Amino acid sequence: MIRISRLNGAEMVINADLIESLEATPDTVIVLTNGKHLVVRDSVDEIVRRVIEYKRGIFSPALGCPSSSPDNGTIGG
Repeated sequence: MIRISRLNGAEMVINADLIESLEATPDTVIVLTNGKHLVVRDSVDEIVRRVIEYKRGIFSPALGCPSSSPDNGTIGG
């Protein structure tokens, strides 16, 4: 989930996995996979940075975790 700011300044949290595209018109338009359009204050670059940060936070710990098996996959453990 990432935080965005609507044009009126209200904060909103959206599921980053539902973002289909971002459009940089005079305002930033987020197009979601359900077809809904959100017009926000945040720049395209800022939204992209937040999505990357969110995804990095989810996937990075999983890549560095040792195996869940008690012997870490070694024979004779």
